[in-house]
Amino acid sequence: MTTIYDVAKRAGVSVATVSKVLNGYPDVSQKTREKVQRITDELGYHANAVARSLVTRRSMTIGVFFQDHDNQGFRHPFLHDVIASFKDVVGEAGYDLLFLSEHRTDSSSRSFEARAKQRDVDGLFLLGVPRTNPGLAALSRSQIPTVSVVLDLFGPKASYLCSDNVGGAREAVEYLVANGHRKIAFIGDRFGTKPGHDRMLGYQQALQANALQYRSEWVLEGDFSEASGARAMKRLLKCSELPTAVFCASDMMAIGGMDALSDTGLQVARDISIVGFDDIDLAHYVKPGLTTIRQNTDKMGQRAATELLELMNMANKPPSVITVETSLVIRGTVRNIA
Repeated sequence: MTTIYDVAKRAGVSVATVSKVLNGYPDVSQKTREKVQRITDELGYHANAVARSLVTRRSMTIGVFFQDHDNQGFRHPFLHDVIASFKDVVGEAGYDLLFLSEHRTDSSSRSFEARAKQRDVDGLFLLGVPRTNPGLAALSRSQIPTVSVVLDLFGPKASYLCSDNVGGAREAVEYLVANGHRKIAFIGDRFGTKPGHDRMLGYQQALQANALQYRSEWVLEGDFSEASGARAMKRLLKCSELPTAVFCASDMMAIGGMDALSDTGLQVARDISIVGFDDIDLAHYVKPGLTTIRQNTDKMGQRAATELLELMNMANKPPSVITVETSLVIRGTVRNIA
């Protein structure tokens, strides 16, 4: 098997120089760097990951924690798309992903930090973790580079990223108002997530801005799943007075709501208009196509990856709060009643 000593001998340089080239150190001339890289390719030498980690003091792995309330796992449209674009960016930088699980038997409030140190990862990426998780406080105070998505975790080495959930929710309700709707309900989430809170806030702000009444019986809870959206819509349909439109905090809940309307003999748009949030692929294929607020999942994954790479590689990099813009996608679930 070819070793680093074979590469050094063929190139006529020291083993230390070969190591510097392989690990990206800048204090090697371009001519020498090209020669070493060419000989490395010719000999088919591949650096041992363990040996490299001893030199660089890095594992070249990023730990990923995610929690999925509706048990779709990696099939969850939002999580899948964000992770895919995140993986592409960090992969180009030479990092692998290691998916970590919180030990349910671990009562320690430091479980995120402990698992990261146990697995010797260089940074952490968190998705879908609720604000109420007891391990977040210790993680936010730690020196482990961390980026979270849809979770407002902030600390010395912790940045977070989210869509403009408040602005997107306002835009959804404003679109309904522009189409003549004055009686607008809301189906949100019950987990206290950052997106759920902000989309509720945007809904309330839009009602207030348009002098519309907030009615508690028209505000229902779900868990971002299709089934919970259907259940919430069925409860809404039992109200003494029905709204003319419903804004749902996720597309899956909106699609569940559409099914519930159909089951009771009502028609989407004709009887009750619906707007979702996310713009998952399924939103385009349901009939009628779902009007929704699009999250730019590709950009979210890319920005999260770039931020984490900077936190890991720049000693004085301050943490950031990153907001990614949303956009309204108009399809067929809203009727103009003006």
